[in-house]
Amino acid sequence: MAKILIPTALRQFTEQKDSVEVSGSTVGEALNALTAQYPNIKKNLFTDQGKLRSFVNVYLNDEDIRYLDKDATKLEGSETISIVPSIAGGAAGIAELETAELSNEEIARYSRHLILPEVGMEGQVKLKNAKVAMIGAGGLGAPLGLYLAAAGVGRVGVVDFDVVDASNLQRQVIHGTNDLGRKKLDSAADRMRDINPNVRIDKFDTGLTSENALEILKDYDIVVDGTDNFPTRYLVNDACVLLKRPNVYGSIFRFEGQASVFAYEGGPCYRCLYPEPPPPGLVPSCAEGGVLGILPGIIGVIQATETVKIILGVGETLRGRLLMYDALTMRFRELKLQRDRNCPVCGDHPTVTKLIDYQEFCGVRPAPPQTAATEGVIDAREVKAKLDRGDDFVLIDVREPYEYQIARIPGSVLIPLGDLPKHLNELNHEADIVAHCKSGARSQKAVDLLKQNGFKHVRNLTGGILAWSDQVDPSVPKY
Repeated sequence: MAKILIPTALRQFTEQKDSVEVSGSTVGEALNALTAQYPNIKKNLFTDQGKLRSFVNVYLNDEDIRYLDKDATKLEGSETISIVPSIAGGAAGIAELETAELSNEEIARYSRHLILPEVGMEGQVKLKNAKVAMIGAGGLGAPLGLYLAAAGVGRVGVVDFDVVDASNLQRQVIHGTNDLGRKKLDSAADRMRDINPNVRIDKFDTGLTSENALEILKDYDIVVDGTDNFPTRYLVNDACVLLKRPNVYGSIFRFEGQASVFAYEGGPCYRCLYPEPPPPGLVPSCAEGGVLGILPGIIGVIQATETVKIILGVGETLRGRLLMYDALTMRFRELKLQRDRNCPVCGDHPTVTKLIDYQEFCGVRPAPPQTAATEGVIDAREVKAKLDRGDDFVLIDVREPYEYQIARIPGSVLIPLGDLPKHLNELNHEADIVAHCKSGARSQKAVDLLKQNGFKHVRNLTGGILAWSDQVDPSVPKY
C-alpha cells in the first residue's frame, strides 16, 4: 500500500482526509486508485486526455517523478506519494561592497549580529549596502518588511497599491487598527522606519506589470515574492531570470505554506516547478479559502532568513529545494527541485526572452460590465425584490458550512459547491434557481455545472453575500 498525501486545496474532494492509502504497483496506478475512490478529484489532477496537469507535481518520497519514470515509476513497499499543486514566496547581481561604516548607534543596534562570526562588521556592512525589492506589503510582506528593517538591510523597495482593510489585520502584522483605509505602502513604511530609521524605503504605489517590472526591479539585488495571484508570480519569476536576480519565493493557503529560492546560482526557476498556471478559479484564493493568520508569519520569516543569508553569502539556501510546511501537523517536509533544461525561461534554449502578457498567460480576462439585464446574472436588489414578492425560486448558497454560520441570506439553502453534484437529482430542472457564494466566483462555477446538467433557468448573484451586505442589509457581516 502507498500513502498519498492530499494538499489542503484538494481535501474537499477526499472528505477532508489529508492522506489516502491506495494500492498499485506504479505511481500511475496509485493515482488511478485515488481517482476511482474519489472521482471528483480527477479533473484537478488530470486533463481530459488523461495526462497529469502541468500545474500539479507528483513526488515519490522526495523525488519528482518527472525525473524518474513519470507515472510508470515503480512502487516498492510502503511509500509516500505527494501531490504538490500550485497554491491561487552573496548572489549574482549583488553590488560590490561599498565603502561604508557603522555609526556607534548602529553598532549598538546590531550588536547581537556583530558578535556572530558569520556576520560580524563585514556582514553587517553587506546588509547595509544591500538593496531588496519586496513585492507586496500584505501577509508575507508584513513579517518580511519588519525583519528586513530590523536586520539592517539598507534599502528596501516596496511594491503595493492596496489599502489596509479590517480583514487584513488578522495576519498582516505590519499594519494596525489606526491604519485602516491607509495605503499599505505608507503604513508599512512608517512601521519599518519606526523599527529602524536607518533603512531607506522606496515606495512604488502601483501593481507590478510587464511594462514596469524590469525598470522597477533592476535597481535591486534580490526580489522577494509576496504576491497572491498567479499572473504576478509568473511575472516576478520571469523578470528575475531576465535580470539575473534571486527570487525568494513563498506562498500560503489555509494551513499550508511553501518556500524556495528560484533563479539563483544555476538553480531552477518557478516555471521549472510549475510550467503552466492552473485554469482561472480552479485554485481558490486566500479570500475564498481562508488562511491561518500565523501562517504568513512563519513563511515570511523563512523568506527573510533566506534573503539575509543570500546577502551575507552564508549557509545553505533553499535553491533546488521546496520547503513545505503544514501548521496542522506542525511538520516541515522538503522536496528536491531540478532545473528543467527545456524550461522556456531559464532552460538551455529559452523561448521567453522578454516579459509577456501574464494575464493572458494565466487565462485571466477582464470581467465584462455586468448590468441587471446581463444574461445569467442577477444583482442583490433583484434577489431582495423576489424574496419580498414571494416569488417561486430557489436560492442556493454554495459556500462552506462554516461560512454559512458567519453570515447568510434569509431563505437560502446551503449546498456547498463540492457537494452540488450529489444533489442535482434533488433539484427541479425547470425551477428558477439563483446561486450565490461570498463574492460570485464559486457560484458562477455552480451555475455552469447546473447548466451543463440541463437546468434551464439559473443565474448567479453578482458580488455574492458581500454585495448583499453592501446593497441590501448592512447588518449582514462581511468577512
